[in-house]
Amino acid sequence: MSNSPRITFSRSPDGFLQIWLNPEGRDLLVEQLQRLSEHSDHFHIVPEDMNPELPARSFPYETDDEVLEWGRVLFRPDEWDQKYFPHVLGALATKGG
Repeated sequence: MSNSPRITFSRSPDGFLQIWLNPEGRDLLVEQLQRLSEHSDHFHIVPEDMNPELPARSFPYETDDEVLEWGRVLFRPDEWDQKYFPHVLGALATKGG
């Protein structure tokens, strides 16, 4: 067995998102999430053969699932969203904070 990260993002026909991880994939995802900050506000999800920050596998676990190989994870402090995307804050946006 390989000790390389294995991460698969898939969406079922009814739209349910699943993230499948081996232990190394979990550790890499957590590491990337913990690096997010105001100074490093995103990372990319890219097919594994492109040497990405977070590699996505192209093999579905379920035969009718759609595999998602491209994406971005964005860090969004409330202050940024209040300024640029207040609609995503829902009730917080109407209360002013």
